[in-house]
Amino acid sequence: MQERENLDGRWEAEVDLSPAEPSPRPTPERNRLTQSEAPPGYEELFPPEPLPEALARWASESDFFDLVAEKQPAQPMDELTLERYRETRRPWFNKEFRFRLMGDLRGKRVLDVGCGDGSNALLMARFGARVTGIDISSKSIELCHRRAELDGVGANTQFICSPLETADLLDGSFDIIWGDGVLHHLIPELDGVMRKLVSCAKPGAFFLFSEPVCLSPLMRRLRKRIPIHTDATPNERPLERAELATIGRYLPGLEMRWFSFLSRLDRFFLHHNNYERSSLPRRLVADVLGCTDKALLSVPGLRMLGGMCVMYGSLSKND
Repeated sequence: MQERENLDGRWEAEVDLSPAEPSPRPTPERNRLTQSEAPPGYEELFPPEPLPEALARWASESDFFDLVAEKQPAQPMDELTLERYRETRRPWFNKEFRFRLMGDLRGKRVLDVGCGDGSNALLMARFGARVTGIDISSKSIELCHRRAELDGVGANTQFICSPLETADLLDGSFDIIWGDGVLHHLIPELDGVMRKLVSCAKPGAFFLFSEPVCLSPLMRRLRKRIPIHTDATPNERPLERAELATIGRYLPGLEMRWFSFLSRLDRFFLHHNNYERSSLPRRLVADVLGCTDKALLSVPGLRMLGGMCVMYGSLSKND
């Protein structure tokens, strides 16, 4: 009960949105017990002091996504986008499929891991969830705050600038753990990250991740030969079988749905890669590609051709 009261109090805290001074780089505050507080058998998720390689990775990721956030204007959510994810009539699209899986979000507490510009967090908050977003980029967190105020969901959102490994997250607090393209940035710490996410989830909580995955040796060789420009940080790569096995250890009933084979071509048809604001013929092409992917990638032998995988499952209520 005390933890719930503490969490509720965080929602009531006032946030200073003054742009006068830039936010400092997140500092590695530890989410851990002191040696004297530790119960018998206690095992820390991460080393007491971050390793040099971890600090370098955090700096690289923070700098990269700070630059991305600085290029994005703070503006209210497009009402067409809101309606799209409220109705979820096209589950052959990755994100609509995920919002359909979550169902009614009213009153749910959601942790948005690697929240970026806040697009997902704001959608969930507009649908009635109370969302905590966490990201390593201070500029992204500033953008999230501004967008939350513009969308009128400042009271239902909380944003934390911190590496996930050091974030102060209360145990047993969240109904849904959501990650959109974040775990493949955390491969060196994936085992500890999954333990931490499980610890801050309620019994029976729903986990939902969408990640780039490459399981086909042929696709890996083809990808290296084709000079496709992607905005990627130096340390990231698609998940492979070993990482999927690690995630599966923490979510024994993990289910997977594959996307993005032919629909990778959407970028050539959709206006600014925006489905809602594209013309009807362009949307029809995207629908055909998505439906074809749904059929092809449901065949077990062809699933590895998918470039994105949605992974979802629930904790046991006895955990």
